Amino acid sequence: MPLFNRKGPSGFSGSSTAEEVTQGIDGTGLTAIVTGASSGIGAETARVLAMRCVHVIMGVRNMSAGGDVKEAIVKEIPSAKVDVMELDLSSFESVRKFASEYNSSGRPLNLLINNAGIMGTPFKLSKDNIELHFATNHLGHFLLTNLLLDRIKKTAYESKREGRIVNVSSEAHHLFQYSGGIRFDRINDQSGYRRFAAYGQSKLANVLHANELARRLKEEGVDITANSLHPGAIVTNIARHYFGILNGLLRKVGKLVFKGVEQVLKCTMSVASRHQGGLHGGRGALGDDFMVAGTS
Repeated sequence: MPLFNRKGPSGFSGSSTAEEVTQGIDGTGLTAIVTGASSGIGAETARVLAMRCVHVIMGVRNMSAGGDVKEAIVKEIPSAKVDVMELDLSSFESVRKFASEYNSSGRPLNLLINNAGIMGTPFKLSKDNIELHFATNHLGHFLLTNLLLDRIKKTAYESKREGRIVNVSSEAHHLFQYSGGIRFDRINDQSGYRRFAAYGQSKLANVLHANELARRLKEEGVDITANSLHPGAIVTNIARHYFGILNGLLRKVGKLVFKGVEQVLKCTMSVASRHQGGLHGGRGALGDDFMVAGTS
């Protein structure tokens, strides 16, 4: 398929694998948190980071599923350093508990990959009485990032290595959206609720969060970048609320054509993305083969 084999400026194409994207990168001494690491993009991201000698902390809602992923990674990579911690992004209490335990551990934090998410669920409020997409996909990660930011700053300063914050967003916010954008005054209003538009506005919030955070970090002069990206239409458990026909179609073609993990790892580990915070746009500063999520 020539379209997906065409290489961009970084030397990678749409058919590049996660291993190829990270080939030659030594992550020894780096520590990463990956949310939603019990399946899909998160699990594969954790595996490849561990393969590159990064100490991976898997933030997962389902500890049993997370344990299974860790076991599989360690079986494949006996030297892997992987830990599993409970994290439910839809619950502020859970987010605060996770961050408190992590900060108290004294561990460094170089990389924060905000990946966990839900999509297409019927209207439901979180434990904190916030619409579930917005609570899980945006507010949970927003709070987590804020609570861990001092740890990332401290690590970047002491290690002299650039910190990375990556929000896994989606260009789907262009396709699924409410008229007028994010319904800030009606986030929790069931009237007029459309589940894919609710997903879209939460993903737009991811982009806006990364953009503003990048601006503030640059203004502060700290060595940390914040970016958002579009991983592609990879099939994961996030689609569990899809209606059957569309989900079936995605499962047949998604894994053959669209890439997900590679985008996350490029943004997290690639030299090309150094010092370029707040990247956005369908075809951006990292080259045509790097799909960063845009607001326009």
